[in-house]
Amino acid sequence: MERIKQLEALVNSDPGNALFRYTLGMEYLKAGEHANAAAALREAIRIDANYSAAYRELGKSLEKTGQAEEAARVYQTGIEAANRQGDIQTAKEMEVFLKRIRKRSGRR
Repeated sequence: MERIKQLEALVNSDPGNALFRYTLGMEYLKAGEHANAAAALREAIRIDANYSAAYRELGKSLEKTGQAEEAARVYQTGIEAANRQGDIQTAKEMEVFLKRIRKRSGRR
């Protein structure tokens, strides 16, 4: 919890810093606070629409809260962002996550 407080202070000191938002989101994920994680990661993406790792983690947090359809949309957008950035590994990871969601829902 101390780490989260420190990161919240960093975010408050520089609200336009996507890395701080992403890092805060990751800490919330570790703590199992998926709604807070999603909010922080959405802000990271709002600040930097090409932040592919933030899309990946946002998708994970949405899946954890049962929002598979929204996670699929996030992954799809994240794949596009990752490809624009040349972040092939992150794009491939999100493709796997997206396929898993589609398989579970019976869609291809």
